[in-house]
Amino acid sequence: VQLVESGGGLVQPGGSLTLSCAASGFTFSTYPMSWYRQAPGKERELVAYISSGGGSTNYADSVKGRFTISRVNAKNTVYLQMNSLKPEDTAVYYCKLSRMGHDYWGQGTQVTVSS
Repeated sequence: VQLVESGGGLVQPGGSLTLSCAASGFTFSTYPMSWYRQAPGKERELVAYISSGGGSTNYADSVKGRFTISRVNAKNTVYLQMNSLKPEDTAVYYCKLSRMGHDYWGQGTQVTVSS
């Protein structure tokens, strides 16, 4: 299993970013996927979840209405569209797969929201 995040960077408050997570080594279309984030000095937290087919999503209250999780199974990729970014969204963002009792994580991508 390999998960590779990309798309992070520095953005001003109110700006937007789209993160991507390219997956390989498993049958992507049969597993739900999640995005997590970890800010300095804080625990890793769930940001968004999407079912295997993409028909069901859930979000942390702190990002509802601003972030959108999606996936393209034909591309083995899950996305996180982030709008109206706030300084408190600054964190390392990770995608996660839970499969057969194991959690798999990517290396993370840094998102910094600052003027």
